Amino acid sequence: MIDDIKKRALHRAKILQGQMRGLEKMIDADEYCVDIITQSLAIQKSLSSLNKLLVENHLRTHVTDMFDAGGDEREKAVAELLAVYELQNNRGS
Repeated sequence: MIDDIKKRALHRAKILQGQMRGLEKMIDADEYCVDIITQSLAIQKSLSSLNKLLVENHLRTHVTDMFDAGGDEREKAVAELLAVYELQNNRGS
């Protein structure tokens, strides 16, 4: 991974861990549903930020190399990106 992206991704993952622990405590304490939903939505936003970093890293490293290689490698890169696009679409976002 690119050093800067790796650092930011690890930071985001640590934030997510804390958010998840908080969510678990909220559920266990029977907190107000809207507050739990708000926390859950914050986690989804954090996951989206993490995914954006991971996609950026993939594009700047692996996809670039695969396109430079051409042929089957280039086609594999396109297929991977389309699969990620499909996963995002199927998620309903």
